[in-house]
Amino acid sequence: MGRSLSRRQSDTGVPLWAAGDASILAAGDSVPAVPVRPALPGDREADVAIVGAGFTGLWTAYYLLKADPALRVVVLEAETAGFGASGRNGGWCSALFPVSSRRLASLPGSSREAAQAMHWAMQASVNEVGLASAAEHIDCDYHKGGTIVLARTPVQLARARAEVAEAHEWGPGDLRFLEPDEVAAQVHATKVLGATFTPHCAVLHPGRLVRGLASAVERLGAVIHEGTPVTAIEPGRAITQYGVVRADVVVRATEGFTPRLAGQARTVAPVYSLMVATEPLDDATWDRIGLAGRPTFSDHRHLVIYGQRTADGRLAFGGRGAPYHFRSRIRPSYDEEPRVFAALRATLRDLFDGLGDVEFTHAWGGPLGVPRDWCASVGLDRATGLAWAGGYVGDGVSTTNLAGRTLTDLILRRDTDLTRLPWVGHQSRQWEPEPLRWLGINAGLRAMTFADAEERLTKRESRIARLMAPLLGG
Repeated sequence: MGRSLSRRQSDTGVPLWAAGDASILAAGDSVPAVPVRPALPGDREADVAIVGAGFTGLWTAYYLLKADPALRVVVLEAETAGFGASGRNGGWCSALFPVSSRRLASLPGSSREAAQAMHWAMQASVNEVGLASAAEHIDCDYHKGGTIVLARTPVQLARARAEVAEAHEWGPGDLRFLEPDEVAAQVHATKVLGATFTPHCAVLHPGRLVRGLASAVERLGAVIHEGTPVTAIEPGRAITQYGVVRADVVVRATEGFTPRLAGQARTVAPVYSLMVATEPLDDATWDRIGLAGRPTFSDHRHLVIYGQRTADGRLAFGGRGAPYHFRSRIRPSYDEEPRVFAALRATLRDLFDGLGDVEFTHAWGGPLGVPRDWCASVGLDRATGLAWAGGYVGDGVSTTNLAGRTLTDLILRRDTDLTRLPWVGHQSRQWEPEPLRWLGINAGLRAMTFADAEERLTKRESRIARLMAPLLGG
């Protein structure tokens, strides 16, 4: 959860760069401001062409080449490896899926058992990311501390208890409710009435992971061409200004940048998520905050927030609220939204006492991909050789790993448990044309802000949120 960095500097003059500068998640790291791998030099042939060198594309290349080292795999990237959400997110490697188990079970051809299988597959993916990064000696600060989601009002408390009840109904019952004293053993937040906790989440440094993964797939034999925007994907072809890559299978792994491809303007909507980060905090401040076990943290409000204690001792904290831009436009200037940055700083200070003198040294943002029904998907059309994965709605750090393993099985014609999961082959309907898309998405974003305000005022569950739930993956 959480996204992006842009080509600018922080308030302290520390250089920031998109994919993994992670000056937010590990001060001192740097990423070149220009591609370091050569652009496509002209037409070429491949067995598999992958468009996008983020987590989806790189995990797919990784598992394909682990399974068959003889495959010719070419990865095409418009910027640098990890430039998008893969290199700028909040570092949650979680078992979260963007739609509920109930919604998954209702998909065509799905069932209760299939939805439960998806739940288990997501949990396994959290562990697989850690195992694969260790196997490839990628130092990405992976630490599995779980997720704690605070309830700080009576309405949020009721929502937390209901979520635990639903989890026990649909899954193995590994989401549990924490009483205030149990919460205090993990985190010293304000106004706590309870919380939910799941062990199935790890924190990591996304920039280090995506850069390490890019190097790993190159060692296995893949070729990555940076600075090579793909303008169109067709059966058997990925088209760029520098040449055409012809391949039996072409994988679309472009997530929030998908609308830039010809014919894909309404496939997903690029919605921005923003983050802030503090300076490294001293031991006394951490004693007041807690988070010694480094669980990721959030609360049960409607407008999404997410945070972690980084390996170098910062609070990195993000949330939604930035506007969707007309016609799915993506620009570096959209990575900055001072109103949202200010709200995030204020929210973090409200969550934790003792941050009055703490400096916020970084602020950044970027787009994530949202399909019309909020349901991530993966698939391969054997008639055309076109494959895809995406629509993670911000829950992609582990889901991309599952996508890469699933695409590998599909491309290699393996019939496995992964290829029978309910998201395989799912096709979300297209977003509405403009201006309806702009009006609807921004109305939805505003509605979640109003829903939280409504609950503070009425002390009852938001009627606005109930109306919006079917549209937001509920």
